Amino acid sequence: MLSITFPAISPILFEFGPISIRWYSLAYIFGFIFAWKYIQYLIKQKGFFSINHNISRKDVDDLIFYGIIGLIFGARFGYILFYNFSYYISEPIRMFYVWEGGLSFHGGLLGIVLAIFLFTKSKKISFLTISDLICASAPVGIFLGRISNFINAELYGRPTDVFIGVIFPNTDGLHRHPSQIYEALLEGLTIFIILNIMIYGFKKLKQTGYISGMFLMLYSTFRFLIEFTREPDIQVGYIFNQLTMGMILSIPMFLFGIVLIYYSKKNDGRK
Repeated sequence: MLSITFPAISPILFEFGPISIRWYSLAYIFGFIFAWKYIQYLIKQKGFFSINHNISRKDVDDLIFYGIIGLIFGARFGYILFYNFSYYISEPIRMFYVWEGGLSFHGGLLGIVLAIFLFTKSKKISFLTISDLICASAPVGIFLGRISNFINAELYGRPTDVFIGVIFPNTDGLHRHPSQIYEALLEGLTIFIILNIMIYGFKKLKQTGYISGMFLMLYSTFRFLIEFTREPDIQVGYIFNQLTMGMILSIPMFLFGIVLIYYSKKNDGRK
């Protein structure tokens, strides 16, 4: 049977004494740097928005700071709540042991939503305009994060006999789906391409809330489908014998995306 050879790449890029720089950390860093620069680029484009958005470069600087805080805290506490609540209730001090791993995309999303809300309230800027800009740039960070998951040999897929199966280190030796690569290509690269076609080809930033709704619908759809190839978290397993936590959390995400698409069409140019 053919298979993908797992790359001999250390999760640690380099070490300097007690300090180690990991690929996963760099994924977050470069993801935020890209979002920062790309949003600054988008707000300068003439004819992209239906209203005067009054967003300055300084606002974008502040937005990224809010976003970093919201993502980190949301992702951590989302993992605690959705994926390992009983463990952390019995060992509460370990909630703060972030170096042990444990981050949730859906929790991170909720954290960013709260961060955007607080940011837009303080700046008196449209919430949906800001969320559209973040959703247009976020897939690059998702792509880098999933590639880092693959390098770390974590969040791997279920056993498979397809030709692209991978034997991950420190597992049972079975060929498994490289589900991290599926997620990088679909949740990251594909969504980025689709959303930016909507922005540049169809001027969908004029339809405030559309890009946010489309992001939610696309991500939740891809995530739901990829969960069929992804090994469930061992401490959670299957829910109702066939659903994973990732699937369940993706359903309200999809429904809310539909609501935003409807809202954007109904209120085009007025929000």
